[in-house]
Amino acid sequence: MAFNHLPAGVHDALAPLSVTPVTHSVPMAKNHRSDRSPADAASRPSPGTVLHRLASGPSRSARITHTEHLPPRAGRHAVWPDRIRAEVVAAVQAAGIDHPWAHQALAAEHALDGDSVIVATGTASGKSLAYLVPVLSALLDGSEAPNGRGSTTLYLAPTKALAADQCRSVKELSQPLGNAVRPAVYDGDTPFEEREWIRQYANYVLTNPDMLHRGILPSHPRWSSFLKSLKYVVIDECHTYRGVFGSHVAQVLRRLRRLCARYGASPVFLLASATAAEPSVAARRLTGLPVVEVADDASPRGELVFALWEPPLTELHGEKGAPVRRTATAETADLLTDLTVQGVRSVAFVRSRRGAELISVITQQRLAEIDRSLPRRVAAYRGGYLPEERRALERALHSGELLGLAATTALELGVDVSGLDAVLIAGYPGTRASLWQQAGRAGRSGQGALAVLVARDDPLDTFLVHHPEALFDQPVESTVLDPDNPYVLAPHLCAAAAEIPLTDADLELFGPACAELLPQLEAAKLLRRRTRAWHWTRRERAADLTDIRGAGGTPVQVVEAGTGRLLGTVDAGASHSTVHEGAVHLHQGRTYLVRSLDLKDSVALVEQADPPYSTVARDTTSISVLDTDIEVPWGAGRLCYGSVEVTNQVVSFLRRRVITGEVLGESKLDLPPRTLRTRAVWWTVTEDQLDEARINPEILGGSLHAAEHASIGMLPLFATCDRWDIGGVSVPLHPDTLLPTVFVYDGHPGGAGFAERAFHTARDWLAATREAIAACECDAGCPSCVQSPKCGNGNEPLHKRGAVRLLTTLLRGAPGEPGAGQAPGADGAPGPEQAPGAEEMPEGGQAPGAEEPPEDGQAPVPERTPAPGGKPRPQSAPGSVGVRAAGPAEAVPQDPPAP
Repeated sequence: MAFNHLPAGVHDALAPLSVTPVTHSVPMAKNHRSDRSPADAASRPSPGTVLHRLASGPSRSARITHTEHLPPRAGRHAVWPDRIRAEVVAAVQAAGIDHPWAHQALAAEHALDGDSVIVATGTASGKSLAYLVPVLSALLDGSEAPNGRGSTTLYLAPTKALAADQCRSVKELSQPLGNAVRPAVYDGDTPFEEREWIRQYANYVLTNPDMLHRGILPSHPRWSSFLKSLKYVVIDECHTYRGVFGSHVAQVLRRLRRLCARYGASPVFLLASATAAEPSVAARRLTGLPVVEVADDASPRGELVFALWEPPLTELHGEKGAPVRRTATAETADLLTDLTVQGVRSVAFVRSRRGAELISVITQQRLAEIDRSLPRRVAAYRGGYLPEERRALERALHSGELLGLAATTALELGVDVSGLDAVLIAGYPGTRASLWQQAGRAGRSGQGALAVLVARDDPLDTFLVHHPEALFDQPVESTVLDPDNPYVLAPHLCAAAAEIPLTDADLELFGPACAELLPQLEAAKLLRRRTRAWHWTRRERAADLTDIRGAGGTPVQVVEAGTGRLLGTVDAGASHSTVHEGAVHLHQGRTYLVRSLDLKDSVALVEQADPPYSTVARDTTSISVLDTDIEVPWGAGRLCYGSVEVTNQVVSFLRRRVITGEVLGESKLDLPPRTLRTRAVWWTVTEDQLDEARINPEILGGSLHAAEHASIGMLPLFATCDRWDIGGVSVPLHPDTLLPTVFVYDGHPGGAGFAERAFHTARDWLAATREAIAACECDAGCPSCVQSPKCGNGNEPLHKRGAVRLLTTLLRGAPGEPGAGQAPGADGAPGPEQAPGAEEMPEGGQAPGAEEPPEDGQAPVPERTPAPGGKPRPQSAPGSVGVRAAGPAEAVPQDPPAP
């Protein structure tokens, strides 16, 4: 990542990002005609009947820990504003929509008034129509201009699939309007021969933030006729723009607004979001403009039955003889098989590319034993596929040719798959907002729907399936993003200067951090000030300084060695751990072995094989404290928040038997280290606290390790993240603190706001962590409480009871707790922070059911394991090193006592 040369203190001025959540709603109906006839819909079994069939049998019924019934709800109609063109209203009526829902009409009214507006209603509540109607009316007006393009609209979607799906919908809806509306998708898959036509003639351009950043804004002179007529900018699924990605998109939108002003345009922003906390606040942070909020959902909702499903214990035993539950992947494959046999149209959402492939393969194998015609009706869908493969799968799902699909979040966002009857969710997706978004893929034609959350064997999932109130009685999360993050802002200032030289008048648009950054960019010879403007000085493209999704470089192409055929791509940040030499790579049900990884040319050569094992990468890490922003007493200990530097290197990989996960061997790797400057929260404990908790030197390392495993699993319940957005380290004696210390850090340069959010919710976070461990019925620790399937030390050492006592002592010292010691001015300080540390290998390459990094967006941020022996380093060392794994024959000694 560029700009790591900036002084360490520069990226420490993050603004508070917390906003107060509001109670969620979960509308599940769609405001258009169903693909199926009413008779067909009426003949289908109810969601309760489908669930009863899935749970038939004594062993199955015991797996349902809770069932939530959301009753159907009637809708509230309104009329379109009279300023909408009659032709557009007629086209909408021809599509089967006689009257809009009240929230659709209100959003259209705001758009016509020139107010930027966010429609934050539930899944399938007709948000698309709310912005399409005023957009189509404006385009129809613009078609009467002398050049036929007096008004244009730019549509932004987070994924190519959603943009392609929306383009199909716009074409269908606007067909009665003739050539007045000319929609076109402009992204990396658009043929070059079509791009010039789009620039010159299309008036509804659908793209994604990546293409806007790299393709459209740097080439704005070629887009001048489009930009000067830009009336609306539609930002779909805007709740997905969070963390570093959301911060980048916020700056891309500011660059867009600046160029539009240059061409005399001031577009109105129309945003669509799933139900979110304070959506207008998040929308204003994203766009930099005042945004009106429309959040009163008036759409009808069909019945939703939502079941929480816990896989059973198996006869297998893990570390220390702990019982092992059946994997969520295997359980989901069984359920998808049963649903397909019943003819129930279903999607199974999985957290990883590999998991989607595995569920598809397992389901197809089981269906082949029942009916040889059924396997072809199930497939996998994930990022990394070639464009033509994705489009074919989308068409097959939409038409009903496919009955079942195992998909990553690439299919979560708004793709119209109306007619689905059920959704399976293999593992908690990280946020309640994402959970409801995935559940909303079913029932999109107004019919009843079934959603099943299949718990993974980890602390968070186990906690949730036994505490349904944490899902159904809690509000959705706030959107966390920080456009002022200097690691985000700096490259966009360079890109903006390359587009049009920056002036003092632009500083207000890009935020207060500009004044400090511009002199540093001058000193780095990236910008040069001439008269009253800053100019880009380099020959290379300024837009190439950053990847807005934080992938950290050019995607690695996966190429079949024998044929030269491109199979797909892997994010640069994930390549070291997923397509290293010797890695097992899955693609559309076929297994490949990686023959070589060329980091210089970003190419991984693979060859088809059928190994009886999967592979798991292991790495080392070091972490050092750069600066402490906030320090709060927790009794004698401390809770801190500040800047850290993390150095990571993949050093080896394990081969594990596919079914049992048994380790077959380890091979060394020689890959370069990678350094990350980011934000972290950490806590320390003193010797007196250890004595109070009865933690002696022999169990110190295991107690810290166990508490850390559980806490990293629980963090997504309190911050808008999943565990792949964060990393951690726990050390019995850290050289910078000279105390036992646990860190959790954002896995993005400059931070993403997750560690800060964790800092401000630390007391609740730790309390839930302690409860999750204490409530588990196992004796010495299991995957449901303190064990991790990814732990680089093989879950050694772990001490469950010590972790409970340690967390109890920490909570006793938390500010606001009775008897807690507080420093002057510490009133209202956040509670304790159990940062994830001493952990674990990335999840790609696990046995079936092992969860992997999420599919779209960031590479996994590994959690770490303390170095064997845990010896403190000299003060001059860069930090304390954590080694993720030792070889199969190498003992990992107990961590030494604290000083």
